[in-house]
Amino acid sequence: MAQGKQTPRQKMINLMYLVFIAMLAMQIDQEIIRSYKDTTGSLEETRALTENNNKIFGITLAAKAANTPETFTTPLNNYKGLEAKADDLVQSIETLKTELSKGAEYNKNEQDIQESFASLNNTEPSSNVFFIGGDENKPSKKADELKTKIEAFKTYINQTFGSNKLMEGMVARTNKQMVTEYKQLRNGKNWVQYKFYNQPLIAALSNLEVIQSSARGIQGDALSIMLQEKVDADIKFDAYQAIVSAPTIVIQGETAQGKVAIGNYSSNVPGLTMPGLTVENGQGSRNLDTGSLGDKTFAGTISFKDVNGKEIPLTYNHTYKVIAGAQELKAQKGAIVTADKMNVLYRGLPNPISGSILGADMSGISLSAAGASVSGSGGKWTVTPGAGSTVKLTISGKDPKGGTISQAFDFRIKNVPPPVGQIQGSFVVSMPASSIPNQKVSVVMPEFDFPVSFVVNSFMFKVPGKAGMLINGNSLSSVGNLTKGLRNGDIAYVFNINATATGLGNQALKQIPPVVINVQ
Repeated sequence: MAQGKQTPRQKMINLMYLVFIAMLAMQIDQEIIRSYKDTTGSLEETRALTENNNKIFGITLAAKAANTPETFTTPLNNYKGLEAKADDLVQSIETLKTELSKGAEYNKNEQDIQESFASLNNTEPSSNVFFIGGDENKPSKKADELKTKIEAFKTYINQTFGSNKLMEGMVARTNKQMVTEYKQLRNGKNWVQYKFYNQPLIAALSNLEVIQSSARGIQGDALSIMLQEKVDADIKFDAYQAIVSAPTIVIQGETAQGKVAIGNYSSNVPGLTMPGLTVENGQGSRNLDTGSLGDKTFAGTISFKDVNGKEIPLTYNHTYKVIAGAQELKAQKGAIVTADKMNVLYRGLPNPISGSILGADMSGISLSAAGASVSGSGGKWTVTPGAGSTVKLTISGKDPKGGTISQAFDFRIKNVPPPVGQIQGSFVVSMPASSIPNQKVSVVMPEFDFPVSFVVNSFMFKVPGKAGMLINGNSLSSVGNLTKGLRNGDIAYVFNINATATGLGNQALKQIPPVVINVQ
């Protein structure tokens, strides 16, 4: 600024400069809030998936306890106690999140960041909920209750699994992540002050979601180990089933084979007997009867001895049908269409499709699809769907008598999944500040079967207290000056990721979520 008396023109320039700086700061704040919101949403989706997996594997552990109580009853009881502690912690936090959102008048379903910016940036709910009268030095009863539930979760794990060598990693993770007091103050603040005092709503929600996600992840780790820790124990067969592998339709006079194995397969089962079968590596097999037309049965009894010497008999029964060869096939009308890439077609992509018609000449069958592009022949096609949510594929051909067979099949149309940014294979990573310049940003489409690859062209990098930096390419090697002043607990962001995809045709990429770096 100029010193001394200023002209009206100079005063106007100074005022415009201040307005510009204020507008720029507001835009940066909105980008940070958006990044926090996207990250919190990703954590919530991951937690939902973990909770679903925990439910499925919990049922598996209960089934194992029912079948082998002497082996799995104790792990099941330990897991039920852990599940109760995790549920109590997660549900109480969910109540806190609802109260905070209500206090800020935040609608979670509001997608426009500009509409919800004021609510997400509101610091009053967090300070009022976790501190008496908003006084930083007076934690509220709800803050104490949260700490108590976290400590109860951690204590249960240490007391129940602390002496189990297989659980060492899980216990160590619990003690590292489930913290309610710092060994040393951070910026002069204790844990509850650092996490919640004067924090914007979105930061408080994110901090609470991290606790919930960690609890569910730890619960899943423990459950996985409980299911696996008895793998090396003596095998005790007391609830098993004979597994039959054989075709259901065979051609008259042609060789067909049926196989039988024991569930929970072992190549060296003690006392294994399979009358009428050829036994090799624990599997019994024999050629099926294909000498005459009609329904046939492949059945018998196999047995083995458990570790106590008790003989366990298992019966097997499989039915199949012998039909005429292709030259003698009567007009059996039936058609099959399958999607090579799951049971959906992806919009804008050439989806591989296989099809056949029973008894028809493969070279003469055709496939059509209204509203989609079809190419190929001989039972192999590619279908590229356009608009809509479903597409009807119609397969046509000639039966052995020259009659026309035509059958339609409905397929769902889905958009390709959104890409995600990653560092070290994750969108939320923890590392020392000195390691950040050594990283590279990548983009992937998780669990997508098509061969898609990405080249990162550019991105923005942001650390607390400094303006975002535009970086070309995929390397963070140029951010060393920005990361020198970072401390433990700081968060850096990689956002506005621009990438080019190969394998998606002319489809435009959706906005790529940011990558969050937690500085350790």
